[in-house]
Amino acid sequence: METTGRRPGAYVCGIDAAMDVIGGKWKVLILWALNERPCRFGELRRELPGITEKVLASHLREMEADGLVHREAYDEVPPRVEYSLTPRGVSLNEALEPLGAWGRANVLGGSPAAGQMREDHDVPLVPGAA
Repeated sequence: METTGRRPGAYVCGIDAAMDVIGGKWKVLILWALNERPCRFGELRRELPGITEKVLASHLREMEADGLVHREAYDEVPPRVEYSLTPRGVSLNEALEPLGAWGRANVLGGSPAAGQMREDHDVPLVPGAA
């Protein structure tokens, strides 16, 4: 399997290299959406509210070049294109699972979100109060 040609020799460690491949707000969410099932462009756009067509198209091209996403164009009228994960994309999703578990435990469920205090936290609810 070929590697990306983004910054050859400039990586400090494996995490640096991986973050170059999945960097940005949307790429991990695209991976997550495609992990569920293959999707057409419009389906992905609806699955990811807030992403622009330009950014989605750009990220899909980059992820295809990185060997994470497969683009299948069907010879139909009207034309149909589906995106799915390659084995490399599936393995990246598997590597991200512990990070997702950490986020669920420490951000979504384990730590209070802004404005959501539980009684077992010894944090004053009013600034300056002890």
